[in-house]
Amino acid sequence: MNAKSRPFSATRSGEAVELYTLTNGKGAEATIMTYGGILVSLRVPDRAGKLDDVVLGFDTLDGYLSDPPPPYFGALIGRYGNRIGKARFTLNGTEYKLAQNNGENHLHGGVRGFDKVVWKARTPSPQSLELTYLSKDGEEGYPGNLTSTVTYTLTENNELKLDYSSTTDKDTIVNLTNHSYFNLAGQGAGYILGHTMTIYADRFLPVDAGQIPTGELKSVEGTPFDFRQPHMIGERIDEADEQLKGGGGYDHCYVLKSYVLKAAGAAPELAVRVSDPKSGRVMEVLTTQPAVQFYTGNKLDGRFHGKGGKVYARRYGFCLETQHYPDSPNKPSFPSVVLKPSERYQTTTIYRFSTYGVRR
Repeated sequence: MNAKSRPFSATRSGEAVELYTLTNGKGAEATIMTYGGILVSLRVPDRAGKLDDVVLGFDTLDGYLSDPPPPYFGALIGRYGNRIGKARFTLNGTEYKLAQNNGENHLHGGVRGFDKVVWKARTPSPQSLELTYLSKDGEEGYPGNLTSTVTYTLTENNELKLDYSSTTDKDTIVNLTNHSYFNLAGQGAGYILGHTMTIYADRFLPVDAGQIPTGELKSVEGTPFDFRQPHMIGERIDEADEQLKGGGGYDHCYVLKSYVLKAAGAAPELAVRVSDPKSGRVMEVLTTQPAVQFYTGNKLDGRFHGKGGKVYARRYGFCLETQHYPDSPNKPSFPSVVLKPSERYQTTTIYRFSTYGVRR
């Protein structure tokens, strides 16, 4: 295994951007960019041993810098992944106002979230890349100087492991995630509706018209959101369900059954299993986080031409964003996302790849 780096380009303000490629002995390969901490490509074998890139993205930095910006392909998200209602929250009696970049709400850290900054990189081991970013007090409206480190590790078991860590000098809120769009048949290979999905969750969070959780933790029983047993993604996605119609498909947070408040260093547990019958690829998502946002690329519209010139149409990729619940700072009943100076935010998510079926 090794980690190789090379210059990629520079941002429009002149900041140098580098690409780092991690490989293992089985031929798997992950390429990460210091801009946005973006997972640019992830090549894993199918049932016949053929390697394909299974994440959506671009061949050049310019693709990620386009205006309007692309929908967070592969990016690290912070300070707060997902939405905060009315772009404000109160902490210790002080109201903090954030950017309204999603209607009247705040989405994925604001106008210039962690997905649009250049992270400092080092390679602590041949198979790992460590990225660090200091978000200064007041950046995008958030309190405290927050130092965040995300370490990508590609293992010999074809696992891509993400370790997240943050510290602060002032009480603040934190909810980091990764926003990769996956297609296990290969990026640009078509719809993901034929993928089979299992989500180990009994409940999900219904949302209002602005995609903000209502506060209810609703049972998936008897709804199109029940993936406790395997179902094809497209099997029920267009049912006459108000929650599905509101988001144009799945774009909802699932409350994971395995989650209890864990001490730092607790082992990640299985949250999701998804498979593609065409390629035989299987992806399992393990995490220490309490929830996962399942999104089916409902707003992809063919506007973006990705790697190799492939067009990314609606539902050509799915996201599984491990995280805390959306709008937690405004929902006292939700698990706390407050980080204090005496504490360390620490979570782990693993994307584990394998295959099934007869080798062709």
